[in-house]
Amino acid sequence: MKHLYKSTAAFLLLLPLSTMSFAADTQKTDEPMKGMGMHQGMGMMGMGGMTEEQKDQHMRAMQEHMLMMHDLSNQILAEKDPAKKEALKKQQLQLMKTHHEQMMEHRPHTMQEHNQ
Repeated sequence: MKHLYKSTAAFLLLLPLSTMSFAADTQKTDEPMKGMGMHQGMGMMGMGGMTEEQKDQHMRAMQEHMLMMHDLSNQILAEKDPAKKEALKKQQLQLMKTHHEQMMEHRPHTMQEHNQ
């Protein structure tokens, strides 16, 4: 189980780097970003107009969200009582929904505008 946590941690640490690289490549080609996930679509490209302090705040907020998600995941995995496990899953799902709504509010345009 320790190996799984280490592998997941390594993946999560490398993911932002790969996303930045992908975002930079996409900017160079000026091709539409069809079929991209919400984090890849916004990625670092959506942060272009931010100051370094705003970027830092944004990244810290993302980090806090990730930590809360992982904490809940660990609690879910450790919980033996099925009712408590389900309650933790519902709590994590609500956190995911809230985060998704916040991401959609901060999008620079709608998907319809993007696909035109």
